[in-house]
Amino acid sequence: MIRKLKWKFVLAAMLSLLIVLGLLIALINIFNYVNMVREADETLALLAENEGTFPKRFDMPEGELRRDEHWPGRRNYSDELPFQSRYFSVTLDEDGTVCASNLDNVVTVDQDTAIEMALTAAKKGREKGFSGDYRYLGKEADGKTRWIFLNRERELSTVRSFLLISTLISVGGLLLVFLLMVLLSGRIVRPIAQSYEKQKRFITDAGHELKTPITIINADADVLEETVPESEWIQDIHKQTARLSTLTNNLIYLSRMEEESAKPPMIAFPLSEVVSDTAQPFSTVARTQAQSFSMDVQPLLSMTGDEASIRKLVTILLDNAVKYTPKGGRIALALRRGGRTIRLSVENTAEGLQKGNMDRLFDRFYRTDASRNSETGGFGLGLAVAKAVTEAHGGKIHASSPDGKSLVVEALFPA
Repeated sequence: MIRKLKWKFVLAAMLSLLIVLGLLIALINIFNYVNMVREADETLALLAENEGTFPKRFDMPEGELRRDEHWPGRRNYSDELPFQSRYFSVTLDEDGTVCASNLDNVVTVDQDTAIEMALTAAKKGREKGFSGDYRYLGKEADGKTRWIFLNRERELSTVRSFLLISTLISVGGLLLVFLLMVLLSGRIVRPIAQSYEKQKRFITDAGHELKTPITIINADADVLEETVPESEWIQDIHKQTARLSTLTNNLIYLSRMEEESAKPPMIAFPLSEVVSDTAQPFSTVARTQAQSFSMDVQPLLSMTGDEASIRKLVTILLDNAVKYTPKGGRIALALRRGGRTIRLSVENTAEGLQKGNMDRLFDRFYRTDASRNSETGGFGLGLAVAKAVTEAHGGKIHASSPDGKSLVVEALFPA
């Protein structure tokens, strides 16, 4: 249990870090890309408003940022911008006929390629977009559309490189944090582990200490019964000592099953035969309580585990079903193999089920209806023991209520 808690803590911490870091990296890269696109669109807008060319330079000191008087509200641009930019334009009429083209500021695109790119952009029907490494803008005037293409190969390469580098650094950071978490998680959960070990030791020691007085009380009651026969008080003593003995044994059993050093020996045994033999007596009990009982056990199934523990598991599930099934209800046990999984399920009619409480059924001392404790004579430990047995065999157990009127407890074991 402590090992599972340790790994759950590590996984929760890593998942939280992954989500936060992933969001940060995503936001930074999206902002980087959006900023690159914005700069390209502003440059294209400047070109479009000046008929596909940059405006003439003003007589200002070289290197100083300039603002076009005919382009108010836009960002400043440098004198170097026209020389740093590689662009071309193609003008098309409404029929898609080429009216003009300007390839003076690009050398990697020929006339045919430029026309093809312009026609493709026109077919898309969008004013802005990307065509390979070129950002384009369509400007309509006098029934013609001038398509201006601005080369963004260097900027796109920078964006991709930043994305790759930031991702690699994040992955490396996550791996480093994972190693640190694995090394430090032992110290973090150590107080919980110590408290849990003390709790298990207390339960085991207290259980052993209680066994002796329970046995003595039961023996004294037997002696008194010989002196005072048919006494309801003595019968009540026997009944309560039997309940205390069952409770003590279940608590000790739970503590042992949760100790990895005390796992039962795993030996191959005929599972189908064990389940059938264990379940058979419950059919008689069910009939005496006006309950229908059915078994669907696939023959010749076997598994590696502790036979006594599996018998205890089947007994707990069926005993629980018989106790909580009303008269006229039904109980169905099934054992089937599907792929690499063996499924043992017990379904029974039940009353007062709440779907939100299904996971809590396996908690110690939990009862769906506390008022029925005296009726059933249980302590709410049965399903907790069933869960411990299942997990000790590398399986999983869960409960469900498909219709709110029946309870299905299913244990899954590796075949």
